[in-house]
Amino acid sequence: MALDVDSVIDRRRLSRRVTLWRALAIIAVIGGIIAGVLSQVGLRGPHVARITIQGPIVAERPLLQLIERIRKRDDVAGVVVSINSPGGTAVGGERLYEALRKLDQQKPIVAHINAVAASAGYMIALASDHIVAHRTSLTGSIGVLIQYGSFKGLLDKLGVDIGKVDSGPLKAEPSPFEAVDPRALAALQSVVDDTFEFFLGLVIDRRDMERAKAQRLADGRIFTGKQAADDGLIDAIGDEATAVAWLVEERNVPKGLSVRNYRPSRQGDNSLSLSLADRVVNRVLAAMGLPVDPHLPLGSVDGLWSIWQASPTPQR
Repeated sequence: MALDVDSVIDRRRLSRRVTLWRALAIIAVIGGIIAGVLSQVGLRGPHVARITIQGPIVAERPLLQLIERIRKRDDVAGVVVSINSPGGTAVGGERLYEALRKLDQQKPIVAHINAVAASAGYMIALASDHIVAHRTSLTGSIGVLIQYGSFKGLLDKLGVDIGKVDSGPLKAEPSPFEAVDPRALAALQSVVDDTFEFFLGLVIDRRDMERAKAQRLADGRIFTGKQAADDGLIDAIGDEATAVAWLVEERNVPKGLSVRNYRPSRQGDNSLSLSLADRVVNRVLAAMGLPVDPHLPLGSVDGLWSIWQASPTPQR
């Protein structure tokens, strides 16, 4: 009988423990839900939002959606756009520039350049009214390009001849398998010139710069932060604290606010278009009847790039 009583007591103790842990688990879940709701409805109080633009730039929908969400938040007093990018596609830079200009109508924005903000990365920085960089940051590389290659000499040596049927003399030109048609080069140059004029216009307008000076600086070269400041491409040398201080002093953002990271809801594809060499090699293999990588599309033009061709140092 004593054994049965002890068994009943043990069961009751175990039942109480299980009930306690269940209650704690429920409380933890409810607390997490409440915290999430509070963060979404903006009850954490005013703060400065940090948008980080890292790596190659493309027209990434999650990042554009993030910028729009920040624009609608009442608790965001100001925005720091932290850039560490060598650039990317011209359209990617254009779309992010436009999204940030729209955001600037609602929230004061300052750009902070980390290791590098070149080409399309600098285009994005132009969306802000104030640009801060470290003395040894790299920026500039104002311009665009289209790259193409030629495998004609190699194919001639291999005895491979590739033909095509097209709807016009400039369709899919320049072709990597034929001598370059001067008309194709002229057509590509007109596209590059038109896009460059757009980029140059942003520099002239956003930096309040004379056209002659902007043209002199927009020859594709890169600048250190110090050189960029001396030439008027950026406003100040400093770090993120310098950028936030400008928001406080010039845009009446309350002093002492925390700076909080904002990230896209999901990771987008921020890889650049596949390199022209990869595409050309795939087409050569296909023409010779050899196996090709199914992940590499058969193409010849990657679109307009606005990029300084060096890898940025990852932000630490």
